Amino acid sequence: MTSMEETVLVAGGGIGGLACALSIGVSGVPVTVLEQAGDFAEIGAGIQLGPNAMRVLSDWGLDVPLRSIASYPDDLRVRDSRDGRELGHLRLGATALSRFGQPYACVHRADFHQLLREAVRSRTPAKLRLQTTVKDFHVQSHGVHVTLDDGQTLSGAALIGCDGLWSRVRDGLLGAARPQFTGHLAYRGLVQADSVGLESRRNSVQLWLGARMHVVAYPVRDGRWINLVAVVHDGLGEDPDSDRPRRWAREARVEDLLVKTGPLAGHLRDLIDAVPVWTRWPLYDRRPLRGPSEHAIGPVALLGDAAHPLRPHLAQGAAMAIEDAWAIGQLIDRLAAPLDWAALFARYAAQRWERNARVQRMSQRNGRLYHASGLCRLGRNVGLRLLGEQVLVNRWLYGGPPEMHGRA
Repeated sequence: MTSMEETVLVAGGGIGGLACALSIGVSGVPVTVLEQAGDFAEIGAGIQLGPNAMRVLSDWGLDVPLRSIASYPDDLRVRDSRDGRELGHLRLGATALSRFGQPYACVHRADFHQLLREAVRSRTPAKLRLQTTVKDFHVQSHGVHVTLDDGQTLSGAALIGCDGLWSRVRDGLLGAARPQFTGHLAYRGLVQADSVGLESRRNSVQLWLGARMHVVAYPVRDGRWINLVAVVHDGLGEDPDSDRPRRWAREARVEDLLVKTGPLAGHLRDLIDAVPVWTRWPLYDRRPLRGPSEHAIGPVALLGDAAHPLRPHLAQGAAMAIEDAWAIGQLIDRLAAPLDWAALFARYAAQRWERNARVQRMSQRNGRLYHASGLCRLGRNVGLRLLGEQVLVNRWLYGGPPEMHGRA
């Protein structure tokens, strides 16, 4: 029997937390996932999984079951939001598979979360605890002592904070510091594909760029549904719902969205109008990582948004959490037992922080380019038309994670 003190405690049961439990658990290490919600369910709508994320999922043997729930777009088409003209084009589908050895996929968050959950339950010794929230923790000579909101305590060999943007584990590790409101609001919605026109139903990731806004749409659930995300600037420059709980989406009105987007191309407007229910998310982030100590200290590590929250302008939030989880699992496999978690996490942080910081900066840069106006917008459009795939292909990112190169 394994004592509780040898267990790794994972705070958060979202995509990052379950990916972490899977990566650690398949090595035989006992894991306990602590999830504050009353059930293991993922909110939100769609996510994009680039070839870098798919490479990890393939290594975990999840690429085959993923096929039953994912869509695999043929291309990315970048358009002007006002007149609909094409600005840039990136081939995905067979071309992505040829370039990177892995496809580009889109999936509904809830479907993907369930896939991870089933893999954790069937392939690992992990325990999944609901309605369990980490309040604080203390590092001790034998590991980490965790206090829960209800006053219970747990001990483990290590603690991994996968508890998102408002992470309590991060607060305990690095000191309490609020994320910063970006001034952007994300409106999200799903629409059945057979309720919109042929142009909107194409098997593509479609990206419309405008002044101080952009909209992205892509197929999920084998193309039967279309996921939409519209990111707009908030005129007030502050979170309009700052007095409400930040962990959940708010219902939204399409009329408010359309005020912020301005005039739209006809088929984009039709697609937006077809969405039956919109939700709104204020977007927060933190400055890019500045060193490995912001990823892990001693037997406590941060993963995904808890360490490096990303704006959605590069579609890499889930992918970077998956890469983080994979990296920890690989280190477990390479190090001899008994595991020194402080040393393992130091190697993990050194390995991951620069790539994650670069992706954070790239996401912020993309937001500026996507929302450009005036001469900057004209220059962006000319560059996209002239350079096309050279600008969009992103070989450095999609070729990762870099530690996987050279493996059999």
